Order: sequence, then C-alpha cells, then structure tokens
Amino acid sequence: MRNERYSFKRDLQYWIRQAEEADAEKLAKVRRQIDGETENLDREQGEEYIDSLGFKELIKKDAETNCNLFLVAEAGLDIVGFSRCAGSRLKRKSHQVEFGVGVRRDFWGHGIGKSLLKESISWAEANEIVKMTLSVLETNSTAIQLYQKFGFEVEGVLKKDKLLSDGRFYDTILMARFNA
Repeated sequence: MRNERYSFKRDLQYWIRQAEEADAEKLAKVRRQIDGETENLDREQGEEYIDSLGFKELIKKDAETNCNLFLVAEAGLDIVGFSRCAGSRLKRKSHQVEFGVGVRRDFWGHGIGKSLLKESISWAEANEIVKMTLSVLETNSTAIQLYQKFGFEVEGVLKKDKLLSDGRFYDTILMARFNA
C-alpha cells in the first residue's frame, strides 16, 4: 500500500498508512483514549486492554497475512485514528473481512474515518474480498449514513445488544458491503 496524504477541514494534514510495529506504544494509548471518549464502541476505557506488546504481535500477524489490514491515521507525530480489517484463514470465510475504526474525538469532523474506510475498501477490492462487514450502534447516525454512502447495507439488527451509561439497552446494526 502506498502512503496517502489527505487534507480536509481546518487545514489539518494527515496520512493514512499501514501500521508498523514501531506504532505499538502509541496505538495502546490512543485505543484506550478513544474507548473512553464515546459509547459508540463496544468497550469502556481500559476494557480488553491491549498493551504495546499485544499491538506489536497483532501488527506482525497482520503483516504476514493477506486477509488482514491494519491502518493508522497520523497527524504530525501523533496517531489520531486507526482501522482494521480482520479476515479469516478458514476457506469458507476467506471471502470476507470485518471492518472496525476509531478516531480520537478531537479529530472528529476532519474526514479521517472516511479516509480510513476508503482505503480499506480499496484494499478489499484489490484483494478480491467479496464482503466487508461491520457493526454500528443504532444511535450513531453519522457513521450509518457514511457507511450507506459507501455501499453498505443493513443485514440485521441485534436487539437490546448494548447497555449504555443511561441504563438503557440499544440495538446494534449489522451492515455489509459486497464487492462485484
């Protein structure tokens, strides 16, 4: 994958590139931060924590297979977001990947999530991935609209799937995009 440069709102310049083992410490910190900034993700801050060694192993594993893609968004010297497509080596599931993304709250609105999604879709198409899947909280209308804009469609709904801080249960929407 080539390095890409994106420049969006408020003159922020950032790059989307493949994660490297040297990113592991920054990724551990930024993932923990992102988990604490929104309830749109599955984890609360500190849950399912991955330390820098865990990220090094994950990045190394992803680099050794053609069914995974781990991207980072970098602004200056900071990692401000990341995405991952996780596939399977199982023959019956080798045609699909699951997409996940996280962007620091102070960088929302700059198109970083959109750029990570676009790069992931390009990678999936180039690698003949037939299906990209993702899950999104029903209240995250901004993300749902973005995914629909890029050809994702609703495949199902997991009712009362997440319990949020307001004490209410919310549905998770399962979406997929099919490549020709």
